[in-house]
Amino acid sequence: MIINNFDEIDFNELYIKQKEQSSFKMKSQDAWDKKASSMNKRVHESIYNDEFLALVDISNCESLLDVGCGVGNLSLKLADKLKEINCLDYSLGMLEILEKNAKEKSITNINTINKSWYDDWETVPKTDIVIASRSMEVANMKEALVKLNNQAKKRVYLSYKVGGSFLADEILEVMQKEIIKKPDYIYLVNILYSLGIHAKVNFVRSEGRSTVYTSKNEFIKSVSWSIGQLSNEEIQRLGKYYDEVIKYKKESIDYVKWAVISWEK
Repeated sequence: MIINNFDEIDFNELYIKQKEQSSFKMKSQDAWDKKASSMNKRVHESIYNDEFLALVDISNCESLLDVGCGVGNLSLKLADKLKEINCLDYSLGMLEILEKNAKEKSITNINTINKSWYDDWETVPKTDIVIASRSMEVANMKEALVKLNNQAKKRVYLSYKVGGSFLADEILEVMQKEIIKKPDYIYLVNILYSLGIHAKVNFVRSEGRSTVYTSKNEFIKSVSWSIGQLSNEEIQRLGKYYDEVIKYKKESIDYVKWAVISWEK
C-alpha cells in the first residue's frame, strides 16, 4: 500500500488561514477607484506587459476574459489579435478609464463587466483564454481558481507576486516593522495540483516602486497603500530613509518578480 502524505495536506485551508492573518489586507472598491487614474499613467509602459503577454498562447483562439483587468494594460494590447475581449473588474473607476482608453484607440471589440470574484459569474461569457493578471487577492483561492478554470475553454494564465510581501525587506527593516506575509505563489500551484491540474510556472518582472516615487510624500503614501495606516515613528523613519537613500536611486531600476501560472484545458 502506497501512502501519499502530500494528498492529506489541505493547501487551500492553509492559504485561507495565512491570508486572514496577513498584514496585507485586500483593498476596497473605493480604494481601487481612487487608484485608477494614477495607475493609468504608468502601467501601460511597464516591462511586465510584454513579459506576461509573451507567455500567452493565443493560437486558435478568438475570445478572452481578463479578470481584474484594471485600466486595460493587457486587454488593449490583445484587442487587434482576438475577435472578442471581455474585461471584468469590480472597480467602476478602472472600467471607466479602460473604456476611455479603448475609445481613444478606436478599439470596438472590448466589453466591460462590473463584477467581483464573489459575484455570480453565470452571465459572464466563457472564452477561449482566461487571464487574471496580478488580481488574485482573494479570500478563498480554491474557489477563485475553479471559477477561472470553469470560464476557460482552452487556456488559463494568472500571475501572482513572488515572496508574500508587497514591500521590500529593506523598507520593512527601516520601519522596524514585523509583518505576517501573505501566502506565496506555491500555494496556488499546490491547490491546482489538488484539483488535478498540472500547471506550468514561469517568472516575469515589473518595475519596482522606487522608479515611480516623485517625492517623499508619494513614497510614504505608497508604503501606506501596501501595509495600511502608519505610526508617526514609521513615517519619520521612512522620511529619513527617503532623504538618505531613495531619492538618490531614481535613475536605477529595481524589479519585482511575479509567477505566471498557466494550464491547458
